[in-house]
This record gives sequence, structure tokens and C-alpha cells, in this order.
Amino acid sequence: MKPEVDTIRSASRQMVRELHLLNGHLCIEGFTFSECHLLMELAALGQATASELGERLILDKSTMSRLVDTLKKRGLLLSTADASDKRRRLLSLSAEGRRGVQKIHRHASRQVDKALDFITPADRQQVVAGLQRYAKALRYARLASDYRLRPMRQRDNPAVARIIREVMTEYGAVGCGFSIEDAEVDAMFESYAGPRSAFYVIEKSGAILGCGGFAPLAGADESVCELRKMYFLPDLRGTGMGTRLLQLILEDARQAGFTLMYLETLDSMSHARRLYEKHGFEVRKSAMGQTGHSACNRFMTRQL
Repeated sequence: MKPEVDTIRSASRQMVRELHLLNGHLCIEGFTFSECHLLMELAALGQATASELGERLILDKSTMSRLVDTLKKRGLLLSTADASDKRRRLLSLSAEGRRGVQKIHRHASRQVDKALDFITPADRQQVVAGLQRYAKALRYARLASDYRLRPMRQRDNPAVARIIREVMTEYGAVGCGFSIEDAEVDAMFESYAGPRSAFYVIEKSGAILGCGGFAPLAGADESVCELRKMYFLPDLRGTGMGTRLLQLILEDARQAGFTLMYLETLDSMSHARRLYEKHGFEVRKSAMGQTGHSACNRFMTRQL
């Protein structure tokens, strides 16, 4: 268990108490907490179906149905047929609903503003950044239960080859000098079956959506390894699984005795570069080793 767990749990319990969330009957401007969240989300979206709102609020269908019915009866929600699909009902705020949202925002903003009076201006940005990161991490932890991160198997070869080719084509990384032309692409399992190498896949409901691994860097000192072919299909991006996979690769490479990890990427892969930078990779001016990927234009390393 991570040493910060107990401290974060204690702080979270204190926040719940201070915000009166334990009082199931407490209302803000006449709205329950669930109603507040539904109204604010709908105000931000403009229009949405009950199902779409349920996904955003992480509420089941029956709970959403009760909330929507209650707010409709109070004249806060309007329901209209979708012009492009008459079977879909779109919810929006009535004039009274918009006034209610304004009241909720005023109440909540005053509450936060008063709390910030007890935090120095120098510390406020740390609080903001920390809360944003923790909220995102909670979402990632919830989503992670849908995914499985595991070592690659031989039968995964076709799926992994498809991911490599699809993602590299998406970023225009096609032709001589790119890793899409590597002979190993169609036999990734066999290519990483040797010592001090590993390759992993991420799957959801049996479908492989991402991959990545490491191996000794060709033409370099035996202490240097290379991060190789870490690619995600669009459905996997933004789920936090990039962090999970990269952390696993870094730790396993360290356990294999490497002290430096090298990678090559492209200017166009900006999201990937940000992930690498967050995990301690630093830009270097020139390439290392003999990867054969002469078309790559960004090089990075990280101490292990």
C-alpha cells in the first residue's frame, strides 16, 4: 500500500464532512446534491439525453429516471424530440431551471471562495492542480476495471501488427525510416521472447486496443534499453492506461538491469511526448544506437 493512502483517505473524509455530504436531507438552494449535479451538467451541455447525462454523472438508469421525472414535474427540465431521430428525447433547462443553476453556482462559488481565504495565494495553484490531478486519477481508476494489462501472447501477433500500422498511418509515419517497416511488426511475440525484453498488450472485452514494450537498444551499451512500439487505438486514449503501461515498462526494465531507457518519436505525436515528459523523459539532441528509424525527429532518455 502506498504511504499516501491513509493521509488522502483522512483528508477526503474531512472534506465530505465539511461539505455536509453525510446529511442526506441537506439541500443547496432547494436542490439535492444529485439534482445540483444534473442541472449543472445539463447547463454545460445545453441538450442531452437522460442516458448521456447518466454516463457523465455515473448514475444508473433507474436513478436517472427518478431524478429527471422529479425535475420535470418541478418545471426545471424540458423534453423534446431529437430532430434527427424522433425516438430520442433531448433534455434541456427551462427558464426556471437556468435560474436554479445560477443560484447553485452562486452558493458553491461563495463556499469555495471562503475556503480559499485560508490558503495563501502561493499555495492556491498547488491546491487547484492537485485536486484536478486527483479527480482525473479517480476517473482513471474507475475505468481501469474495464481493461486488462498483460504480457503479449503469440496469438496476439495479428492484432498488435494492426495497431502498429493503424496508429503509424494515422500520424503519417509511413515509409522508409519508420518502425512500421520493421520486420518484427508481424512477429512481435517472437521478437520480444528473448532475455531482457518484454512486450505487453491492453485489452477490453477480449479486444486488444494498445501495446508497448522494451528491449536492449541495438548498437548501444548493455545498460541501455529502448522503449518500443507503444501505441494506442483512439478508444484507449484518455483512459490513463498509458501511465499504467509506461510505469510497468519502466519498472520491468529496471528489474532487467538497465539503467537508461531511450525512445524515438515524432513532433506530431504530441500527446505521447507529454506522457513521456511527465514520467521523467528528457529531450536529447541526437539519436542513440542503431534503430534504423532515420525518419524519427525527436529523441528522449530517462534514467532508471
